[in-house]
Amino acid sequence: MAARSRLPLIRSLATAVRSATRPGSPAIAERLSSVPRLVRATTSGRYAGTTLPRLALVAAALAYVVSPVDLMPEGLLGVFGLADDAMVLSWLAAAFLTETESFLSWERSGGTTAGYAAAYATAPGTPFPPAGYPQDAPTVPGSVRR
Repeated sequence: MAARSRLPLIRSLATAVRSATRPGSPAIAERLSSVPRLVRATTSGRYAGTTLPRLALVAAALAYVVSPVDLMPEGLLGVFGLADDAMVLSWLAAAFLTETESFLSWERSGGTTAGYAAAYATAPGTPFPPAGYPQDAPTVPGSVRR
């Protein structure tokens, strides 16, 4: 049963890594340098592609991985103690790649509401429109036919 619960996590990480390593994708250095801009744009409300609670969760995961205090100590549990760190680290890597991919796409599009569609078209598994999506984008009149 535990293997089934890890499968979506592994699939998400594999999709994010595949997306991050495709030709033309931002380098890790570019992604790392975009994090302060991502945080500023999110806290100021200019970027609605992520939320403050999600950024806080990413920060907490990072703190958990680098912290010497662990919920399941490796000294007592050996390899099993590393499993929780591995799961948190794989989620953190997938979240980092996905969030920075979306943000950099949004930034390249000029940081406008039209850029949200481009940002979310490249982020695997991200619903569109996101919560808090600005509704000031122009609409095209038309009708639906069956």
